[in-house]
Amino acid sequence: MLGRFDGERPPAPPWFEQVLAIEPERSTFDVDGAAIELLTWGEVGRPGLLFLHGNAAHADWWSFIAPFFAADYRCAAISWSGMGRSEWRERYAIATFAKEALTAIEVAGLAASGAPPVIVAHSFGGFPTLYVCAEHPEAIGGAMLVDSAPPKPGGGPPPRLAEGRSQHNRYPTLAHALRRFRFLPEQETGRPELIDHIARGALHEVPAEGDSPAGWTWRFDPQFWAHFDRGDLAEGLIARARAPIGIIHGVHSALLTPERVAEMTAAIPDLRFVTGLPHAAHHVMVDDPLGLIDAIRDGLPKLG
Repeated sequence: MLGRFDGERPPAPPWFEQVLAIEPERSTFDVDGAAIELLTWGEVGRPGLLFLHGNAAHADWWSFIAPFFAADYRCAAISWSGMGRSEWRERYAIATFAKEALTAIEVAGLAASGAPPVIVAHSFGGFPTLYVCAEHPEAIGGAMLVDSAPPKPGGGPPPRLAEGRSQHNRYPTLAHALRRFRFLPEQETGRPELIDHIARGALHEVPAEGDSPAGWTWRFDPQFWAHFDRGDLAEGLIARARAPIGIIHGVHSALLTPERVAEMTAAIPDLRFVTGLPHAAHHVMVDDPLGLIDAIRDGLPKLG
């Protein structure tokens, strides 16, 4: 996907360069002994928006989306524990991830305006969001699920991820590592400059260790799925949601098919809107970032 650029950054339109120039404040906060990466934009005291990424991703998946809202909102994005620059855990659970999101709301001052913030959550990020909607609805003003639905019984990651591995592969150069970047579920669409941006954020350089050579490798915990308790990811989580919810999905998504959208539409107690983006698959922000921004803007008043 990125191999043809041989480690160079792909050409990018002016809007992308301009939005990345609006750099976030970067910090961390502690949840149950793990440091959680926090990115913030905009002034405390404005209405709050919390952006939550998908599995094996990181907070900077939102760094070309969130700044578009920073003039009017206090915006924040986190990296889940085990992902991005956040620390890893021995065990992972949806309730713990929900605690990370709720703590981010407090630490980032997302409710300082006097009104609870709205969560915008992509893919896996929707699972803790639904938990918050069910267990702590008073903490948020609503949620937008961006191509996100809890897995059906028996569903889950591919066996190679579910079994985990002791460590990631290491690559001799950044160019080699970028060449190996893949989406899950896999897709061949997406704007190269955006894919390159998120791929670079997913990698870090590491020194030689034991039999492992120095090189570049992925930041997320390779044992995540093996150490993840999926017991609180039941279908009933949707039915128990007590906060207003909107759905944004890619029309060509392999995950949120028309049938799955219809099932969620019927199951969510307080569904305010469903927006399909015709030029997007599952990884909506890299397929149609400006369309996603418009969909979020259109959806915010409907959650009020």
